[in-house]
Amino acid sequence: MEWAENLLSTRRGTLLIAGGAALLAAILLIVYLKNYRSSVNGSNATLSVLVAKNLIQKGAPGNLVASQQEFQVASIHKQDVEVGAITDPSALRDLVAAHDIYPGQQFTLSDFAVTPANTIQTQLTGRDRAIQVPFDGPHGMTGQIQPGDHVDVYVFENVQGPGGSQNWLKQLMQNALVLRTPASGAAQGAVVLRANAVQAAEMAFASDSGKLWLVLRPASGAKSVQPGLVTVERLLLGARAVR
Repeated sequence: MEWAENLLSTRRGTLLIAGGAALLAAILLIVYLKNYRSSVNGSNATLSVLVAKNLIQKGAPGNLVASQQEFQVASIHKQDVEVGAITDPSALRDLVAAHDIYPGQQFTLSDFAVTPANTIQTQLTGRDRAIQVPFDGPHGMTGQIQPGDHVDVYVFENVQGPGGSQNWLKQLMQNALVLRTPASGAAQGAVVLRANAVQAAEMAFASDSGKLWLVLRPASGAKSVQPGLVTVERLLLGARAVR
């Protein structure tokens, strides 16, 4: 009966080996399927990044790009996300566009640079314009006003009419923001003011044809006043202002 025992032993060994091989194959199949699913899921994974909605010109302040929502949040496949992609609008703070950024373009750290000190661009939005006007000390309050102050702008003109020349003064603009002043200690120099396009054009014309005055407003609680047209007749006769 020894041959029968050997046959049984051989069959049992063969079955054990076959069973072990099947179990190993099953384990390898499970591992493969798990890795495959992970690979598929990984390739389909997305990341939310900031994408330009419109053309953002070089020098545009990042804080204004964020506050005016000149971007949209887009879900991009991870393999398509650019290096240094920006995912949080707060990351744009204190940055400016290093070059033009086009609609649909992902925001990356290389698209922005640290804001230069004392830049005027960060204080302009929409219809705002910055205009530089030369002043002497008395007319421009040189040494008295500082960036961040608010001023009223007056223009003095000498106009030739049928009855001869006439001097008059009127308020040209209220509550203009001072963006830049002459260097400390300078007796005169240029003052940069924020205005809209129309006001900037009027100030440019008045600066060449007449004389501009800056009048400092209170730091808080300032109330608007319309002084009207000031003429010689008004000063001498006490006539009411022509509005």
